[in-house]
Amino acid sequence: MKHHADLTKNAAPVESCSFHTTIGLGVCADAATNYKQQRRSLYLASNTLENCSFSGYKIYPSRGRVFIRGDSKTFRFLSSKTNSLFDQEKNPRKIAWTRIYRKAHRKGLKEETSKKRTRRAVKYNRAVVGVSWEAINARRNEKTDVRAAARAEAAVKAKEKRKKEAAEKKAARANAPAAEKAKFSKQQARGAVSKPKPTSR
Repeated sequence: MKHHADLTKNAAPVESCSFHTTIGLGVCADAATNYKQQRRSLYLASNTLENCSFSGYKIYPSRGRVFIRGDSKTFRFLSSKTNSLFDQEKNPRKIAWTRIYRKAHRKGLKEETSKKRTRRAVKYNRAVVGVSWEAINARRNEKTDVRAAARAEAAVKAKEKRKKEAAEKKAARANAPAAEKAKFSKQQARGAVSKPKPTSR
């Protein structure tokens, strides 16, 4: 392949590079890449980047296409592919390569190095109304034998109390006057009307 300097008479001589291959204009390959990066940075400085309405990726200047709907809403698409998927009314949340899908499924996110803080519940010893904390603590530290004995004693006291109440009720019934001892059937006691007694024999 002949260089551009060989083809034109008044052109500057080609500068050779021992480390990189020369291209048509006699410029080193890494210099070409630097030139592209400079142009890209100038583009970015002068123009704002747009986001694709379907995929969510960045659209660089002089790229993509614009669609304005009947209600004057503007849609920007990165390529004909995204435009076609939008026209087909596809859901970007169900297409694996879109930004929305990747964000929803936690793809490409860096692992969180910071540990999550866990709050520990602090226990406070509080007294109940009518009982001091010392009494609660003493009750908690009681042995099972002492507790069982106290429970048995309480059961005996409750039984004696019930017997005493039953005896008092029985004595009250025996001492009641005869008028109060009028016999009523269960139905009459509930409020049922009693039948009149027959007068004929």
